[in-house]
Amino acid sequence: MYHFTALVTCLAILVYFYSSILVSRARGKFGVKLPAISGNPDFERVFRAQMNTLEWLPIFLPSLWLFAIYVSDTIAAVLGLVWVIGRILYILGYAQAVAKRGRGFAIQAFAAIALWVGASGMIIWRIVHA
Repeated sequence: MYHFTALVTCLAILVYFYSSILVSRARGKFGVKLPAISGNPDFERVFRAQMNTLEWLPIFLPSLWLFAIYVSDTIAAVLGLVWVIGRILYILGYAQAVAKRGRGFAIQAFAAIALWVGASGMIIWRIVHA
């Protein structure tokens, strides 16, 4: 069973849900009415943080699960938790200023790349050594 990976998946979804709440609040705070997605730079940063998170989920989630299946549930969960922490730092930093998004982005990118490389490497290794 992959209980740890499942828990991290739930946390990643929660982070995305939280970013959606931040966008909703920013709409009210900065007067950006639906369906507009621009018009106020402060709103646009919050919106971009949410959209960038959405853009990374299809990279992160399959890599997380493939790593758990082919390498280790525990290590996948640890790297997944690093991704979640990086995403939180990214979202909160980007909401404050463009320059504050870098650290969180680097942390989550490292975790996602490690998951993808680890999963891909083990899949190839198993094919070659089958």
